[in-house]
Amino acid sequence: MTRLKPSIYYYDICRKNIRKHRIEKGLTQQQLADLSELSMHFISEIESTVKNKTFSIETVGRIADALQISIDKLFKEN
Repeated sequence: MTRLKPSIYYYDICRKNIRKHRIEKGLTQQQLADLSELSMHFISEIESTVKNKTFSIETVGRIADALQISIDKLFKEN
């Protein structure tokens, strides 16, 4: 039987991918915040590995749309 991973594991994959794709697109956190209609502070918290901020699937969808990528790319392990 496969052992379930803790929920923070999935958040960590997503937050790392958000940061990676944001940087690849040449966007600042403020620009991503503006495009996704979220606050820069919230984007900063999402990307932070220290704060372990949780976020909704709606938020992930908004960010994926702002980055112009499919949402599944934010959940791929590297």
